[in-house]
Amino acid sequence: MEFVDIAGVLASVFMVCGYLPQTVRTVRTRSTDDIALGTFLCMGLGSICFMIQGYMLGLYPLAITNTITTVSSAIILGIKLHNDRSKKRAQR
Repeated sequence: MEFVDIAGVLASVFMVCGYLPQTVRTVRTRSTDDIALGTFLCMGLGSICFMIQGYMLGLYPLAITNTITTVSSAIILGIKLHNDRSKKRAQR
């Protein structure tokens, strides 16, 4: 295995390990107060682009990793948007 392959595998593992704990915490607690909407939106869009690139180039580890991070981002964003909308309604 070449260094570039090792770096890719490590990047995949770290990306998934970075998203999954936040996703699990958000689903369990439903707390999104400390999550920046713009940050997760940009990270999710980046994951979508890398996912598409991975599938188009046949780089399936890249594609699979970014599919997982895209789904994680979508879950967090969905809960964040729901919570923000609920707070605005409660303030009225």
